[in-house]
Amino acid sequence: MNRSTLYAVLAAAVVLIGGLSYALYQEQQKKSGIEISVGNKGVAIETK
Repeated sequence: MNRSTLYAVLAAAVVLIGGLSYALYQEQQKKSGIEISVGNKGVAIETK
C-alpha cells in the first residue's frame, strides 16, 4: 500500500467518525427538554 492510499483511507476514516459523532450529538439534543402533548386525557407535560 503506497503512502497516498494510506492517507486517503485515514482521511475517509476521519470524515466517517466526524459524521457519526455529529449525528449522535444531534440525536442527543433531540432527547433533552420538555414534551407537551394534548390528547383525549387532557394535557400531559413530560421532561426528558
